[in-house]
Amino acid sequence: MKTTFDTQTIEINPSGENFVTVIDGKTVNVQIARADALNGRMDLLVDGQRVTAHVSSDLAKRWVTVNGRTMMLTKTSGAKQGVRHDHAGGLIAPMPGQIRSVSVSVGDAVKKGQTLLTMEAMKMEIRIQALKDGVVKSVSVSQGQTVEREQILVEVE
Repeated sequence: MKTTFDTQTIEINPSGENFVTVIDGKTVNVQIARADALNGRMDLLVDGQRVTAHVSSDLAKRWVTVNGRTMMLTKTSGAKQGVRHDHAGGLIAPMPGQIRSVSVSVGDAVKKGQTLLTMEAMKMEIRIQALKDGVVKSVSVSQGQTVEREQILVEVE
């Protein structure tokens, strides 16, 4: 999800059970410590610091209040132009699906265009390929795992 309000852009991407958030170019790790959906309250660990957020929604928009500041968020479609599946430094799932094979491990050198993993979604095989030469920083999925749209799969630096 990516949204812009005033002059600030926030990008929120799933990373395993946590989230990687980019706020105006600064990367912040967010973990949900506790969520109370009935009351719209979330206890978060933001870079290790406990923060309480209050969330309300009308399905199209979400209002999030943190430390007395209310922000309105709107979810984007997540659609990318072309076949690029990169997001905040990681290669992401373009849609929900299942990982069929993982061809790389942490520390592997990769070349631009090299297939890093394959996934199946809507009876299609999707090859996730390196967008640049680099080294695999993390592999967040394994063969057989079900993934959600925009979930980070592999990070290459």
